Amino acid sequence: MSALPQITWLRTFEAAARHKSFSAAARELGQTPAAVSQQIRLLEKHLDVTLFERLPRGVALTEIGKAYAQPIRKSFSDMQLATAGLFSASHRRAVRVRASISCAALVIAPNLAAFRARHPEIEVHLSTFVWADWFGAEESDIDIRFGFGDWKDGIITHLGHEFAVPICHPDYAAAFGDDLSLQDLAAGQVVSITGSENDWQRLSETYGLNLALPTTTLRADSSLLAIQAVASGQGAALVLERFAQEHIARGHLVAPLDYRLPVRPSHFLVVRDGAERRDEVQVFSTWVLSLYQT
Repeated sequence: MSALPQITWLRTFEAAARHKSFSAAARELGQTPAAVSQQIRLLEKHLDVTLFERLPRGVALTEIGKAYAQPIRKSFSDMQLATAGLFSASHRRAVRVRASISCAALVIAPNLAAFRARHPEIEVHLSTFVWADWFGAEESDIDIRFGFGDWKDGIITHLGHEFAVPICHPDYAAAFGDDLSLQDLAAGQVVSITGSENDWQRLSETYGLNLALPTTTLRADSSLLAIQAVASGQGAALVLERFAQEHIARGHLVAPLDYRLPVRPSHFLVVRDGAERRDEVQVFSTWVLSLYQT
């Protein structure tokens, strides 16, 4: 026997096996007990096995019937879950979000569990970009962009001013002793982020420290990569304070010195024109604003 049984036979079998009664299965399926009995006989004939013992009062699954009922029940359950996941109202209330890989990985993704707990009806589709300054063809409803807010599309909301802080692994900081200075960090191993190579010099000028220009030992093209490198003990880096917060809270990194460098570009929430009318977009936008206000 290679052909699958008819789906109606399997549905009837699953209901009868669950209720251990042809009559109860008939009531659930809107059929007569005779119709249920007939479909079970056809299934048993197709499989060439006995699935139920017919008792004076009711029926009982045979051993092969018990073994077959489990995967059949799971198959119907999987189909129900797949159908609900793909076609339910909650799926239609999806919001598509793009952000830089660092913002997505270090700010948005770690907090999504809290968002989903509060808004289980909204499905978030999160993707990343290297650099975005306009909405493509239906790629996203919301962008979180880093720049000066001078884009020509969308509804733009400033998420707040940014500051960069020097960070390193706790053991790396401890190796310098109690007199750790910014000069020590700058003279040691420095992980530089592409586009922010002058930040150490700007930090020195801001605080009047006359630092020697650091020698870069590693150049990373994102804050995420720089943080991963520094968290493994590879020197120090100047990164956006918000990007480092989670790692600092977990003890993976420290900001050992009280220096904060104002950064002119910052993050902006950009909502595609027209998308702002959708409730799920409004809810997610409000949530992102709350993240950047803490």
